[in-house]
Amino acid sequence: MRMFLSALLFLTLLTGCASVLDQPTVALATDKSPEEFAGCVMPKLEAQALNPSLSQGQRHYRISLTSAVAADKVIDAYKASVGSKVFVYERTVLAAEFEQAARDCV
Repeated sequence: MRMFLSALLFLTLLTGCASVLDQPTVALATDKSPEEFAGCVMPKLEAQALNPSLSQGQRHYRISLTSAVAADKVIDAYKASVGSKVFVYERTVLAAEFEQAARDCV
């Protein structure tokens, strides 16, 4: 029974690591389009020796930093009626450079 509970706890924790957070850490608004915003943030993250990946949808851009298990940090920039709405999702508490790159480009 103890082994079963340990395995269940491990799987529960692992599932939490594999999913993107539901609530953004930070929500921002900018006059830039999602494309312009992503073009500003990507070089800032690359200059900090981070390895961001960029994906594009019809109305949004997603910049993510992944670990071996999950996407730990995500910036979503969605097209708004004026400019963009930006949402930053972070798993780690000590991730100031990631959030700061988003704030610098607003």
